[in-house]
Amino acid sequence: MAVPLHCCVIGAGIVGACCALELLRDGHRVTLLEPGEPGGEQAASFGNGAWISPASVVPMSMPGLWKKLPGYLLDPDGPFTLRWSALPTLWPWLWRFQRAGASVQRVRATARALSALLHDAPQRHRELAARIGQPGLIASRGLLYVYPNRAAFDAEALAWRLRRENGVRWQELNAAALRAKAPQLGPSYRFGVLVTDGAHCLDPGRYVAALVLHAVSLGAVLLHEPARGFAIDGGRLSGVHTTRGLLACDRAVLAAGIASGALARAAGDAVPLQSERGYHVAIQRPGFELEIPIMPSDGKMAITSTAGALRVAGQVELAAEGAAPNWRRADILLKHALRCFPELQQSGPDAEITRWMGNRPSTADGLPVLSPSSACADLHYAFGHGHVGLASAPASASLVADILAGRTTAVDLAPYDVRRFA
Repeated sequence: MAVPLHCCVIGAGIVGACCALELLRDGHRVTLLEPGEPGGEQAASFGNGAWISPASVVPMSMPGLWKKLPGYLLDPDGPFTLRWSALPTLWPWLWRFQRAGASVQRVRATARALSALLHDAPQRHRELAARIGQPGLIASRGLLYVYPNRAAFDAEALAWRLRRENGVRWQELNAAALRAKAPQLGPSYRFGVLVTDGAHCLDPGRYVAALVLHAVSLGAVLLHEPARGFAIDGGRLSGVHTTRGLLACDRAVLAAGIASGALARAAGDAVPLQSERGYHVAIQRPGFELEIPIMPSDGKMAITSTAGALRVAGQVELAAEGAAPNWRRADILLKHALRCFPELQQSGPDAEITRWMGNRPSTADGLPVLSPSSACADLHYAFGHGHVGLASAPASASLVADILAGRTTAVDLAPYDVRRFA
């Protein structure tokens, strides 16, 4: 076994929590830096769609997107929007983003790299939840994509081809079979695809909090303060600067979500990272519970029964960092949900609805950064997971621990290397 090191994990979201647990398993001493409460509303981990899907290998940027993008951005109810005042700042990221999906060859490579992190995600989460004494937080009932008709499904042929090429299994459902799986669904959806190996989390915020609590029970130290930078001299790390001074450590793992971009720049790595701001609405006591989470093709949002509520999560909004939420984006999600489920329209004004906005940390090429810093081998990156942070966290953390320990991995690490942006 390698000599135990003092490792500082910056960020206690789903990725940071999983990294802390992997490092503890390797016998290292771990300090977690997290200014907020683990699992709290400030983190993207709190408000995601709760899906743990091997099918999430399809990148956001796909061939032909550039032609469709103006229409998306001009559609006030569309799933992808941009605040035009932020365009000068966002343009370099958008340029890289569209190039990442410019050809089938490129998106196939991205899908393969995502599949390496996602293909066994449900099993990893079941094992992880059991290990921390919370097996009931992970439900393995599949994930359901629904369409108005077979033609709408066929229009997404490339996406489903990418899934098939990466081992995703599914069942096609006609109208009667779809109604049997989701009786609450409205009549406008008459074709479905059930991803049989999919799973979901019943309470993502509680899950992250439980992971961190378990890490603390194993000896990790949780400090409620932010990282401000790194003490690097001659290519070696001596500590992490915090608001209270220097925290001495042997290694650091940067898993701070959207805040990782500025900290990586301070360490010498310019990563094209932007917030794909996502929204959710949670309808308390909706009057029914979905056995299987649903994603409608016309809304591209995840609709999931979580603890006590129906969560409708989605939307991509590009805006200046720190801009106020546009709650109209959440209202669009609610309108989609009302169209999908006629029973919700009977809830009326008495239904209790909460709204949330969070920052998905998204790289321009759709892949996370899982590698040492280009300037310091003692500083390791684990950020930029975009839409797949929850699902891919256990596999990402395992790779980070392997890289830190110098172990050989079965996964090609080149697609996640920070030097790809140089």
